[in-house]
Amino acid sequence: MNWLPNANMQLLKKRATIIQQIRSFFIKRDLLEVETPSLSQAGVTDQHLFCFKTHFVGPEISDLKPEALGVPLYLQTSPEFHMKRLLSAGSGSIFQIAKAFRNEESGRYHNPEFTLLEWYQVGFDHFQLMDEMQELLDLVLTCGQAKRLTYQQAFEQILKVDPLSASLEGLKASGSHLNLGEVLDNETDYDTVLQLLFCFAIEPVIANESPCFVYNFPASQAALARISPEDSRVAERFEVYYKGIELANGFHELSDSEEQLKRFQKDNLLRKQHALPEMPIDLRFVESLNNLPDCAGVALGIDRLIMLATEQKHIDDVISFTIKGA
Repeated sequence: MNWLPNANMQLLKKRATIIQQIRSFFIKRDLLEVETPSLSQAGVTDQHLFCFKTHFVGPEISDLKPEALGVPLYLQTSPEFHMKRLLSAGSGSIFQIAKAFRNEESGRYHNPEFTLLEWYQVGFDHFQLMDEMQELLDLVLTCGQAKRLTYQQAFEQILKVDPLSASLEGLKASGSHLNLGEVLDNETDYDTVLQLLFCFAIEPVIANESPCFVYNFPASQAALARISPEDSRVAERFEVYYKGIELANGFHELSDSEEQLKRFQKDNLLRKQHALPEMPIDLRFVESLNNLPDCAGVALGIDRLIMLATEQKHIDDVISFTIKGA
């Protein structure tokens, strides 16, 4: 049985140096480093994210009644909800380098346990946060100036279709050359078709020479972002890509608890329609949004960033022990 780490010691030392660079980057900007729980009493409602679930069998927790099999707990897919509760409590701008967990297949760019950098700048919008991320990327990757495209521009340039106005059939027709077969032909959800087209047609070509910020995602994919006051069809959300890899996902953060609750409820309806279990909504987080300051936040995959910085081809090569050898 092989007990050795996946990554060699030289790469692990390089990894440590990069993480020290990142921490120094934020400390110099006077962001507070925080720690939040890995376990939560609520999961995430997004139908494309899958939480690891366990049970706590200890004594009663606060106002929860103990269950016969214990209190259900979920490993975080991101520290976002707890970090925003800190922001709402008056923390000011914050960052965290944390473990996150997603119950998905492992592969070239994904290990079920991974490391996330997440930070929030009070008083920033998503454009100011993109500026700051540009500085961080250039520090770690020496990649130069990134491109910026709206989601609409990316589709129009590469697939010759407008993702904000095309019919479902028009969208599918624009991706007919991708050889996705029944996966694309049988899909009836507009956003799922958009995501398929983005993944297979746009991501591989959008940022091969330099990083690319894609912003103004469709309002139907707003997640936890504000809707643009200038165009209600789009959300103030961005993602960052480089060399075929999705690196980060950021928002000008929604601070409307009523709207956020509606989105979570809609997510659960979609989960039900797709025969997925409904997820408990984090009502503490929802209530905290009433006090959330104007801010922008982003989550960046550390392991993927280190892959790019060290020119490795597989995420396993920059992690000490993957799920296969843990």
